[in-house]
Amino acid sequence: MTDFDVVIIGAGAAGLMCAIEAGKRGRKTCIIDHAKKPAEKIRISGGGRCNFTNLYTTPETFLSANPHFCKSALSRYTQYDFIDMVASHNIAYHEKKLGQLFCDNKAQDIIDMLVNECTQYGVQIHLETAIASVEKTDDGYCVDTAIGVINSQSLVIACGGLSIPKIGATGFGYDIATQFGHTIINTRAGLVPLTFQNELLDMCKNLTGLSAEASIDAADKTSFAEGLLFTHRGLSGPSILQISSYWKEGEAIIINLVPTCDIYELLKSRRDDNPKQDIETVLAEHLPKRLVASICKGINIQGRLADLSNNALGLIAQHINAWEVTPNGTEGYRTAEVTIGGVDTHELSSKTMESNLSDGLYFIGEVVDVTGHLGGFNFQWAWSSGWACGQVA
Repeated sequence: MTDFDVVIIGAGAAGLMCAIEAGKRGRKTCIIDHAKKPAEKIRISGGGRCNFTNLYTTPETFLSANPHFCKSALSRYTQYDFIDMVASHNIAYHEKKLGQLFCDNKAQDIIDMLVNECTQYGVQIHLETAIASVEKTDDGYCVDTAIGVINSQSLVIACGGLSIPKIGATGFGYDIATQFGHTIINTRAGLVPLTFQNELLDMCKNLTGLSAEASIDAADKTSFAEGLLFTHRGLSGPSILQISSYWKEGEAIIINLVPTCDIYELLKSRRDDNPKQDIETVLAEHLPKRLVASICKGINIQGRLADLSNNALGLIAQHINAWEVTPNGTEGYRTAEVTIGGVDTHELSSKTMESNLSDGLYFIGEVVDVTGHLGGFNFQWAWSSGWACGQVA
């Protein structure tokens, strides 16, 4: 039997950050995880270079049933605080675009930084360690593990959500939350490719690998303008991943494949100036030829501009500037970058992440109903919530 001041379940981004901060305060701290290695989600993120934060992090870049909850932690431990930590370890990084910061070298640099800091402050990390049960005691919590029973004053749940089960994601954090009376906001896959059926799926398969700089609107008018990618299952790319977090089953999304150009006005103008020009030739100035051919063939509008009516031009423009499609679903947690939903934040302290229902119990990171946009925001939530918890746990 071993006694600790703080036991953290989950050796991911939030758990490691919390452990560092608790260790700095002299708290005897232990991390437990069933995985073979720490922070697998960091390792695979950003194409192996870890998009570790975003310069433009604000509360508005997060989804939650309680949108004010994230404000306290984000304001007290900001993206610039984490950047300072990265710089202090001489980790080279760069801004890719839209405020997204990546390691110059590899994601392992961030993992090594966090683990080294844990070691510096005496944090014990036990990997490949299964947990049989968690119970409340008079003095705190009792965690029955494969390496024995561990007692702690404080217990921090930092074991993430359901996304990417192949690297060890489970619903364990939600199970613990439910055990102690917490409400779970319905979970679903977020930042995930969208899938289609029938003709739309055939179109996507035929265009696999093609991309466009598109803007996409959800039914609630949320809009994102980044890359779109056709795949053999449907649509992916940054703009699709972003909108997936707002898309609801059965709803359509509106895709503008050329947001910088009014295609209807362009085609009318070209018809006046060069009526013998082929419509596909004009559209290929703005979109890949294969995509243009697919759109034109799909609605049977082809040939010289002179032979096409305003209605025909309007129809082709609608399929480019306001293409309405209804996904049949998503690729699910298998490829989702995050889990939307989670522990209801109305039942947590926004300052400390402590449960309002069970003293000494804390929830941080992805297990909580706070989900960021694509681009480093979810890691920043991990750092900020972990830091806030680590000040008090």
